[in-house]
Amino acid sequence: MSEDGPNTQALDLVWGARAIARLIGKSPRATFHLLESGRIPARKIGAQWVASRKTLEEHFQGAAA
Repeated sequence: MSEDGPNTQALDLVWGARAIARLIGKSPRATFHLLESGRIPARKIGAQWVASRKTLEEHFQGAAA
């Protein structure tokens, strides 16, 4: 199986504002406001936020530069 296969993509996803908050080192409340304002690259699916771990890392590395 290749590195870019469907299983790799599924493992890259971070589900929920709390999980995203833990990954980026922010409080759940601050993260929710960033998500709602579109300042974090994520999408809302139903009632739950989902983001790519790789995209979040790239986003915040770029913000730090």
